[in-house]
Amino acid sequence: MPTVPTSSATPAAPAPPTAPGPLVSFARFVLCGGGIGVLSSFAVPLLAGLMPWVVANAIITVASTILCTELHARFTFGSGQHAGWRRHWQSAGSAAAAYAVTSAAVLILHTLQTSPGVLTEQTVYLSASGLAGIGRFLLLRLYVFAGGGNRTRTRTTEPVRVNSPARWPQRALAWA
Repeated sequence: MPTVPTSSATPAAPAPPTAPGPLVSFARFVLCGGGIGVLSSFAVPLLAGLMPWVVANAIITVASTILCTELHARFTFGSGQHAGWRRHWQSAGSAAAAYAVTSAAVLILHTLQTSPGVLTEQTVYLSASGLAGIGRFLLLRLYVFAGGGNRTRTRTTEPVRVNSPARWPQRALAWA
C-alpha cells in the first residue's frame, strides 16, 4: 500500500526583519549619520576653498543624504532593503531643513566674526548638525521609516465582525 504524505511541508519564507528599539536605532543613527556627518564636516571646508561655502555645503549635503538614507533604510531602522524613491524624497526634505540650520549657523558666525578660525567654524557647524540630526532622527523614525520594513502604508479598516453562533442568543434577546 502506498504511503500518502500527511502534510505538505514547504519551507517557510524568511520573516521580515523587525525594527530595532528606539535606543538601538538612535545608536545606529549616530554611528551612520554622525560618522558621515563628521566626514562631511571635513569635506565642506576643503570644497569651500574652491567655491562659496553655502554651495560646498549643499553639494556635500546632497551626497551625504543619499548615502545616509540608504544606510538608515538598510541598517538603522531595520528594513534591510533599499530605501526607495519615496523615502529618499522624504529624507531629502529633512536634510533640506538640516542644511538650512547648518548654513544659518555658519552664516551667523561669519556675521559675528569676519574670519573665524577653522576650529570655531567646525564647532558651530557640528553643533548645528547635532541639533538638526536629533530632529531628523525623530522625523525619520516616527514618519519616514515607521514600521521598519519597506512597506507601504495602508488605511486602517473597521474590524471584521464575525457572525458567530455565540452571538446569536444576544441578537435573539435584542429582538425580543
